[in-house]
Amino acid sequence: MLVKKNKYKNKDLWTVTKKKYRLTTRQIEMAKKLGMNPKKFGKYSSNNNQPWKEPLGSFIERCYEKRFNSGI
Repeated sequence: MLVKKNKYKNKDLWTVTKKKYRLTTRQIEMAKKLGMNPKKFGKYSSNNNQPWKEPLGSFIERCYEKRFNSGI
């Protein structure tokens, strides 16, 4: 039986997520403050089959604004 190797085993999960989904450092910090799990970002991101979803970076920024700037 073949064992699948994790090609990112030595890298930080957030660093890999930042590169994979092309996020800025600011968006990564927002996602951390929101308590988002980087393993679940595949569900949040859009692709060609789901044009109604907004880009992942915009989604994170909108969630952050909604939670932390709602009183302003």
